[in-house]
Amino acid sequence: MKFKLPEFLENVETPVEGETLMRKFVADPASVGGAGVDGSLDLFASAEAGEGKSVIVVGVDEVGRGPLAGPVVACAAVLKAPDIMPELNDSKKLSRKKREAMFDAVKDACACYAIASASEKEIDEMNILEADFLAMRRALQALGMQGLDAPAPEIPVEVKGCFAEVDPISSKGITLLRQQVAKYRIGRPADSLQGDKRVPHIFIAVDGNLKIRGVPAEQQMPVVKGDGRIASISAASILAKVFRDRYMDKLAEKYPAYGFEKNAGYPSPVHLSAIRKFGFTPVHRRSFHVKELEGLV
Repeated sequence: MKFKLPEFLENVETPVEGETLMRKFVADPASVGGAGVDGSLDLFASAEAGEGKSVIVVGVDEVGRGPLAGPVVACAAVLKAPDIMPELNDSKKLSRKKREAMFDAVKDACACYAIASASEKEIDEMNILEADFLAMRRALQALGMQGLDAPAPEIPVEVKGCFAEVDPISSKGITLLRQQVAKYRIGRPADSLQGDKRVPHIFIAVDGNLKIRGVPAEQQMPVVKGDGRIASISAASILAKVFRDRYMDKLAEKYPAYGFEKNAGYPSPVHLSAIRKFGFTPVHRRSFHVKELEGLV
């Protein structure tokens, strides 16, 4: 099922504004019915012991859905504060030089993050969409989300911290969140919003119009063009993109004729010419079909 952009995010102008609204929604869903929100809300500023289970917002994005070669990479990221890095934006709007320059700062801005992947073989076995979901589940699992049972990836996960170490707000809005979850198309209220108070609830803002298969529906909200609307998704987008670009640089050293360091596995003229001349490599996605390569085995 495809989801539309939630109404309370329709007029968002910056990722910082969107992150602030999303965190306010999680704390109190009734409070964001189109009203403006100032930028002072900090998810981690007002935790109070004993007031109930706490909630954190985690942004999730993926890169590498369209290339002919290389893995798909996903990142789950939690920012320390909505405005900790105002320059965050969709990684596709940034040059590689700019993304590389921001990489360490984005990691520092995260309370926790994990970057995971699904291999070319897994993409061919299950299709690219399911491989996307697998990479996302691996990233969330690496940060401590329970019940996902994602097998270890071929490429080691890069991870900093975990959800249990994040210091979130108290969850006085949990009851309202459960009551209003259907209104915002998150899913039906579920018992997964209850449990051990030592570990915070996870609420996932995922880029796109689909929920992550295999992750409880009531704990996630798809955000169309979320990498330009929600700062934590922007952070996840940049971290995943730089991680994948660097991995493709390593593949370029192994397979220099294909230009992976420049095309990142996408079907550029140099890449297509190399396939015609030298054939496919073990890192190519054989389930992907390109008209220019019809007839090649």
